[in-house]
Amino acid sequence: QVQLVESGGGLVQAGGSLRLSCAASGRTLAPYTMGWFRQAPGKEREFVAALSWSGGKTYYADSVKGRFSISRDNAKNTVYLQMNSLEPEDTAVYYCAQKGQPAYDGSYNSPEKYDYWGQGTQVTVSS
Repeated sequence: QVQLVESGGGLVQAGGSLRLSCAASGRTLAPYTMGWFRQAPGKEREFVAALSWSGGKTYYADSVKGRFSISRDNAKNTVYLQMNSLEPEDTAVYYCAQKGQPAYDGSYNSPEKYDYWGQGTQVTVSS
């Protein structure tokens, strides 16, 4: 069974940076779409970023474009989310996810299309 474990969350000041990690076990990252989502208290889970199954293309929510960057290290079986210029509005629990269907990036921004999820890591940005 696929297991995803996030780490790297914490408390930072506005304008600061964090790098989240998602360590996968059970199968390799490729050839599956990887995604990051976040959920703030009282809000629905929303798309943040995704990495194509081939690793050659990235997708971002408008709210994080230019500030966040998703990447992966296949040798370490780990996906990263580099978050720069953090804002209080970025405060949320961040979740790593992996699609079950291989070699397909369709609906990369839909939580319902991902089959495997981590437990989440809290990111809090203070002003």
